[in-house]
Amino acid sequence: MRCLSCQSLSFKIICTQCQDELLKPSFYKRELSKDFFVYSFYKYAEVNELLNTKYEFYGDRVYNILASLSFAEFAKNFQYENSITAIAIDDHTRHDFSHTAILTRHLKSTYIIPKYDLLKVQNQIKYAGKNLEFRKKNKRNFIYKGEKHCQVILVDDIITTGSTLLEAKEILEKNNCEVLFALSISDANI
Repeated sequence: MRCLSCQSLSFKIICTQCQDELLKPSFYKRELSKDFFVYSFYKYAEVNELLNTKYEFYGDRVYNILASLSFAEFAKNFQYENSITAIAIDDHTRHDFSHTAILTRHLKSTYIIPKYDLLKVQNQIKYAGKNLEFRKKNKRNFIYKGEKHCQVILVDDIITTGSTLLEAKEILEKNNCEVLFALSISDANI
């Protein structure tokens, strides 16, 4: 196969050289509400074509590479006094895989326990390219089916306005969960 980035022959969908040279993650921090932060690893413009592979049959391989370079490295260096649950934003499988479940799986560590199929949206409206006003009028209407009284890291692929993460945080807090922070692959506002 050929590398998606440089088109050279490769055993991986993104060759090791391109991973090393083009996909080195950074660490960005944005406050969404008072003392609630989302941390991301790439500027959206740097990885938008790769993130759009979630709509393609090979997107799971791309997301596994991005997650291993960023989320897995974060998990290796993360320490906390007790175990924390990592919960994906709507990890429903729509295109043969769940991109948010892939990201969440790469957080597994001594301190982080990924859990799946807990936070689902009832409103399937697409937010891509929509403004904040549209997003506020068309809430996701999350349902949470997980344990109560736990500490949580929220996981999503892209943060734009932050409305989805804030709505997810709100429903988790109504279930007596403490949302410590959120992680995303990229931030569209950087």
